[in-house]
Amino acid sequence: MTTLPIQLNSLAHWVIRCRAGFPVGFFLCLVLSGSLAVAVPIINDPNGFENIPWEATFSETDQFVKVEDAGRLQTYEIKGTAPTLGTTAVDSMRFTTFEGKFGRVTVRYNGKDTHEHILAYLQSTYGPLDRTPGQIAVGPIKVYAWHGFDTEVTLRYETKTERGIIFFESRTLREKLAEGNSGTVF
Repeated sequence: MTTLPIQLNSLAHWVIRCRAGFPVGFFLCLVLSGSLAVAVPIINDPNGFENIPWEATFSETDQFVKVEDAGRLQTYEIKGTAPTLGTTAVDSMRFTTFEGKFGRVTVRYNGKDTHEHILAYLQSTYGPLDRTPGQIAVGPIKVYAWHGFDTEVTLRYETKTERGIIFFESRTLREKLAEGNSGTVF
């Protein structure tokens, strides 16, 4: 009778086999020290941000001013008013286009109270977070994500500095960009 060797497809087996136990284990601990929450499906995907559809033509107007021009990428801010997300004041809100097509909003904010208000707003707009133990982000860096067919929302919050950043992105435009560019372009 012949026995066939059993191959394990586990990470532990790979680490042992590669004789890279400590470096790989250390790297994994560093990567996993920032907590990730499982992405929540968006209940009603808005296919845009604040009534501006993804891939809409975007330019300077009486409402927006261009603050950066990097060739194919242009960045705009709201002109004349302090930016808000829902009813919460934020530090900055930037609208990014690729070849004139709207594709991303980046929001930055500070403070624990602001974070709690923004998290409540995002849950009421995009869907509640999964509160199952093990699904909630804990640790010094919290990441929350909502995924829809057209829209992806990612919030990253650092508890020590009480700083947050949110990306509202067009999934379809990001995929088009990835086809011909490196992953750091957009």
